[in-house]
Amino acid sequence: MPSSPKPPFRADHVGSLLRPREVHEARAKKAKGEIDAAQLRAIEDSAIRQAVAMQESVGLQSVTDGEFRRGFWHVDFLTGFSGIEPTQSNWAVKFVGEGGATGETRSMLAVTDKIRRTHPIAGPDFDFLKSATTRTPKLCIPAPTYLHMRGGRNTVSKTAYPEMEGFWTDIIAGYRAEIADLASRGLTYLQLDDVTIAYLCDEDLCAQLKREGEDPAKLPALYVDVLNRIVKDRPANLSVTIHTCRGNHMSMWMASGGYDAVAETIFGGLQLDGIFLEYDTARAGGFEPLRFVRKGMRVVLGLVSTKTEQLESKDELKRRIDEAAKYVPLENLCLSPQCGFASTEAGNKVSEEIERRKLALVVEVANEVWGKG
Repeated sequence: MPSSPKPPFRADHVGSLLRPREVHEARAKKAKGEIDAAQLRAIEDSAIRQAVAMQESVGLQSVTDGEFRRGFWHVDFLTGFSGIEPTQSNWAVKFVGEGGATGETRSMLAVTDKIRRTHPIAGPDFDFLKSATTRTPKLCIPAPTYLHMRGGRNTVSKTAYPEMEGFWTDIIAGYRAEIADLASRGLTYLQLDDVTIAYLCDEDLCAQLKREGEDPAKLPALYVDVLNRIVKDRPANLSVTIHTCRGNHMSMWMASGGYDAVAETIFGGLQLDGIFLEYDTARAGGFEPLRFVRKGMRVVLGLVSTKTEQLESKDELKRRIDEAAKYVPLENLCLSPQCGFASTEAGNKVSEEIERRKLALVVEVANEVWGKG
């Protein structure tokens, strides 16, 4: 069973990578006014070339820029649209880690005016990545459902959007224009990063949504519709996947609970080429919900943790792939880490060497399970 010629690949990854020291230092200098934007970009360019070389060296077919130009996985992209602004609101996401560690992020966004795409957002960054690799350049962007999930109606200006359908119409139009531009630049692999799917699996987080006036039972169908409208009529050579995130900040997480509550609507309804599912711990539940995955959509099993230094056992990874194959045919399965290594620029609590070894492990196991070539 050879490797897939189209994304998602048998061995794949979610995208973000640990920022090297020189990038951290350069961003700090830029914030102090000690270097300008062009000098920062030159340092990022060099770091991205090194990250690309690392990904190629371990055998990955899809290569990202590690999101080295971003501070957060979502803020930098979404604020590229006119009408969306960052805000430090009281609506914070609570994170939990091993040994009782806790934390939160206030990387909130607010829709303050009509949403418009007035310029290419990710195009220039993709152009550089494409020029730096001979593999498939993969671009990761946040799903717009994030804007609604964290705060619901309260995050969207009622002056700009008296009715929510107007908000959805404008954000979908903005995404469609951005994707069309990226495809014209040669993009063939797009990943939408999404927290809503896993969020709606967590009873405590759903209770929070109810307190904000939202009905969690109705959101899966709404979000599926929005995502499908974004990618409708995409070019035939553009593969689009979605990554479901359970929270990824300094090796901490925010959501627990199996996919049972959303599986039939989301797994069966998304018109995408693949779905990355976090399955690195028992917090994600079992593989049974995979029986609802739409025929033809690939499932990328996130079995390798980006949050811990411990290397997973090859035998255990293969055993879990076999378990998942009871619900999705083996030829429709792939393997990856459960998330990126640095969804925020702070990064997870692992070393760059462990990052490299974990990516290499994914490739080795995939080659042994599905064959190389």
